[in-house]
Amino acid sequence: MKTFARWLSALVLALSFLPLTASATGYTQTRYPIVLVHGFLGWDSIGPYDYWFGIADALRRDGAQVYVAQVTASNSTEVRGEQLLTYVKRVLAATGAPKVNLIGHSHGGPTVRYVASVAPDLVASVTSVGGVNKGSKVADVIRGTVAPGTFSEAVLGSIVDGVAGTIAFLSGDSSTQMSTAALDSMTTAGAAKFNAAHPEGVPATACGEGAYQARGVYYFSWSGAQPFTNLFDPLDGSLGLLSLAFLGEKNDGLVGSCSSHLGRVIRDDYAMNHLDEVNQVAGLVNLFETSPVTLYRQHANRLRGMGL
Repeated sequence: MKTFARWLSALVLALSFLPLTASATGYTQTRYPIVLVHGFLGWDSIGPYDYWFGIADALRRDGAQVYVAQVTASNSTEVRGEQLLTYVKRVLAATGAPKVNLIGHSHGGPTVRYVASVAPDLVASVTSVGGVNKGSKVADVIRGTVAPGTFSEAVLGSIVDGVAGTIAFLSGDSSTQMSTAALDSMTTAGAAKFNAAHPEGVPATACGEGAYQARGVYYFSWSGAQPFTNLFDPLDGSLGLLSLAFLGEKNDGLVGSCSSHLGRVIRDDYAMNHLDEVNQVAGLVNLFETSPVTLYRQHANRLRGMGL
């Protein structure tokens, strides 16, 4: 009963703050449009259901121009990056803005970094949320089990490509899916190769910060470090099991905290898992941690304060 009372008190306290945060005109009104970029097996929207659950609307409500990109659900960082570059140019043409603020989750982290690296004049800031900036131990384990060119790789690739293709179909995307290329991009070795070509913002040390600004682009990152956060979330159990691949290293269930570092590290230990970072599944996140939606609003306000 005492535990239940504490949960109930926390919920009431959280709800009591809603009127204070529901309307803050101009709070998220950045100088440049914000572009949100999904991760592996992600989408922009499937019918009424958004990958960035409630986040884009919350940012728009208080002044931000927000665009949600759709890149291929499963392919290499470079392929996804080129698709995003095309999308960014469309956003700039439509808005008349000279630059955008890019925010990428998971594999979206390296994807937005690619655009900033090849076209820094089009980007004001890059923010990586739970980004696989130095690879994922989960991807390493899978690649170590499924060797390139083997029958097992063909079977696994076919299954994942089928899932990615279904997501793409439902979200109205016609991109080619290539899960093995995505897997290779997200391994430690694949990330190291990408970082050698696109080093902006990447920490030189194992768990430090990277350059806060490179080639005129500001770099930020944050991530969670609690794989299991909500008993009612149907995917928390899976993330808890996947976290075993990290052998005790701090992680969000799919990405190690140190691997997520890029530029200025806002925090790497929120009590969130990899899906909580984008307010999934359907807002079933940790009731005892800051709402993910609030983090994005705060970050938009941070960018606003910097004139971005």
